[in-house]
Amino acid sequence: LDGQFAFGLPALEAARLRVGQRLTDDDIERLQATDQRQRAYDRAVHYLSFRPRSTAEVRRHLAGEALDAAMVEGVIERLTQQGYLNDAEFARFWVDNRQRFRPRGPRALRQELREHGLEGAVIDAALEDLDAAESAFTLAQHRASRMADLAASDPVAFRRKLGDFLARRGYDYEIVRNVVARVAAELGSPDATDET
Repeated sequence: LDGQFAFGLPALEAARLRVGQRLTDDDIERLQATDQRQRAYDRAVHYLSFRPRSTAEVRRHLAGEALDAAMVEGVIERLTQQGYLNDAEFARFWVDNRQRFRPRGPRALRQELREHGLEGAVIDAALEDLDAAESAFTLAQHRASRMADLAASDPVAFRRKLGDFLARRGYDYEIVRNVVARVAAELGSPDATDET
């Protein structure tokens, strides 16, 4: 404005302006609001570029940028309409990713999803296809391979440590007990039928 940079604009808005055009204070205010909305949107898209996010995560991120609530909600709505934000898809992504790379039990996954701001129904839907027993067994086999010496020398300590490991990962007692007995039996550990 008046030969100096005032603010940036999206290309579609800028194309409507021409050199020498007179802008009223209302026009300038409207254009500045457009610039601020676009910057907020760009920040959100950049935040989403690293990994999928929940709506609550994006909302918290934008709120930390000192934007007003109406603008944040406008950006959230735009991202949702464009398919960039979908809490159900995010929850499924999170559960699948966890099971592939860092398995967790339903209890731990439920807590993690709550921390990401997801609601109970979305969490329940994401966890409904989870085979917790098979997930725990795969994780226990991997962990037991690193504890083979302990399994041979002190089967009780082996079962206790393996059970504690699975419990810390959010698996329920019944699953832990069954999986530890199954892994111990596969290793031929004596006293494999004892309680863990």
